[in-house]
Amino acid sequence: MSLRTKLALALAFLAALATLAVGAISYRATADQLHAEIDRSLEDTSEELATRVTRSPRGVGELEGRRGRREPPLGALEQLDLVVVQVVSPAGIVLASSSTELPVDDVDLALATAGEAGVQVWRTVDIDGEPHRLVTTSLGPDAGAVQAARSLEETERLLASTRNRIAVAALCTIVAAAALGWLIAWQVTRRLERVTRTAEEVSRTGRLDTTVPVEGRDEAGRLATSFNDMLGALARSKEDQQRLVQDAGHELRTPLTSLRTNISVLRRHGDLDTTTRDGVLDDLDSEARELTALVNELVALATDRRTDEATRPVELVELAERVAARARRRTGRVVTVDADGSVVEGRAGALERAITNLVDNATKFDESDAPIEVVVAGGRVEVRDRGPGIDDAELPHVFDRFRRAVAARSRPGSGLGLAIVRQTAEDHGGTAFAENRPGGGAVVGFTVGEARLQPGSHLSPAPV
Repeated sequence: MSLRTKLALALAFLAALATLAVGAISYRATADQLHAEIDRSLEDTSEELATRVTRSPRGVGELEGRRGRREPPLGALEQLDLVVVQVVSPAGIVLASSSTELPVDDVDLALATAGEAGVQVWRTVDIDGEPHRLVTTSLGPDAGAVQAARSLEETERLLASTRNRIAVAALCTIVAAAALGWLIAWQVTRRLERVTRTAEEVSRTGRLDTTVPVEGRDEAGRLATSFNDMLGALARSKEDQQRLVQDAGHELRTPLTSLRTNISVLRRHGDLDTTTRDGVLDDLDSEARELTALVNELVALATDRRTDEATRPVELVELAERVAARARRRTGRVVTVDADGSVVEGRAGALERAITNLVDNATKFDESDAPIEVVVAGGRVEVRDRGPGIDDAELPHVFDRFRRAVAARSRPGSGLGLAIVRQTAEDHGGTAFAENRPGGGAVVGFTVGEARLQPGSHLSPAPV
């Protein structure tokens, strides 16, 4: 069953319940009111008849001579057309009746001889095939009783007519609710169907440039907007992947070509002198290391967002110290660390790799004897050098993938190190930055979104 049908049936069902409940309540209230009116008229008639009989000097004895005559007792109630009245003696004999004789049973006989006036018994009886409402009222000790009855046939016809009208109104309401529910369901589901068709088309064709028309600001409209945003994000991700593959392929050609050339030289000239052979082998070793570094950075860049490394509180000073120690051992350069007690929630491996890339980048371009400075303050990591600095035209592109300045193309490197720094910063809710340092050199680093300060942990520059 489709969602549209379910919504239409649900609305029709709710409308049916509401209509039937209102109809039942209305019918019950009407029936109670009509029956109450009949009982009230019978009670008034019984009281008036009882008053006239008891006020007669001889009471019911005055009616003995009129026994069996079909006329209003004591000339009372002659104007009543709907109510039948009669007087019953203590012996259970009908002394007078206004029209049809009413039934007298044991209950009525008990009231005719009751010791208390005004006691009443109500019941519904069948007279000549018609239902009647009957009330019997005692007149006092051995004084007899009076009866009053009224036909319920007209009331039953009115109630039957009311039932039929309620049933017709309920049926019309249910049909109207079903039609309205179908219209509402169509209005809602047609937009959902567009999203479904678009999702099926994307699944079938793989095209991510499809969009869903957005109508309204309700849940369906928000779903269409979110779906379009999701397709846009997937399209951008796919474009980034394609661009990464293309750029990586372009960058891989150079070391691979060099490797093939050197291998070809070794094969064709097996009798190379020692110096030439060693030079070729050195080139092979250098290109192999370059290629290894490039592959490692490509893997890190492509998989960093999906790493399984869990986030935890990380003290940036520990990472900076480890990176600085490795750089000192590997390059023999002076690398200092000036850090506060910044603690961040993040992935320690990714953050350490980002700091390593910054320090490696600084040692590669800074050929002076000045120390490389690593500064950590409030979740901000800076690596300062005294190298040639960054050309103003290159500053906006420092963190682009495979972006290498003209002056840096002769140096080793893949052009991915700073791109990894930017990705790591963005993954941790921060940004990467690069600027020229006053007095020469560059300041390159990144920030982390939220950091707290470890009390009393500010460090002075570490000794070389």
